Amino acid sequence: MDRIDSSLIALRRIVRATELFGREIRQTSGVTPTQFRVLQIVSEQGYATAKAISVRMRVSQGTVTSLVDKLVRDGVAVREKSTQDRRQTNILLTDAGRAVLRDAPDPLQQTFVRKFAAMENWEQAMLVASLERVAAMLNAEDMDASPVLDTGEIRPTE
Repeated sequence: MDRIDSSLIALRRIVRATELFGREIRQTSGVTPTQFRVLQIVSEQGYATAKAISVRMRVSQGTVTSLVDKLVRDGVAVREKSTQDRRQTNILLTDAGRAVLRDAPDPLQQTFVRKFAAMENWEQAMLVASLERVAAMLNAEDMDASPVLDTGEIRPTE
């Protein structure tokens, strides 16, 4: 097998692993990997603002608002006015939201993060450079993307 075929097979395996994880997390928890990441960010401090989530995920506040709307509609998160600053709205998890985090399969990116962190510094740098090169080869270097392994749109379509 030549290197072109080997590289295309590796790319397909990455896409397929991402698709399978997305399907698994939707079936077991009812949320997408991107929505799951929002829940994780909110869980870290017990609350978060849409602005803080958008900064962490590197997406627009409008995208976060749309994601949170769906989470609120599904009963896994709520919006609550801040007691310190009434102009600010915090997003908090409900008991159902905490259960989603507790019961969901290990997120694919968590597995990646653990294995990436175990690599030598030079290996990490080489891998990042290679992945950035692949993104450029696919004309994807300027695409809006958050650090979430998901094949779907970041903004929910519902």
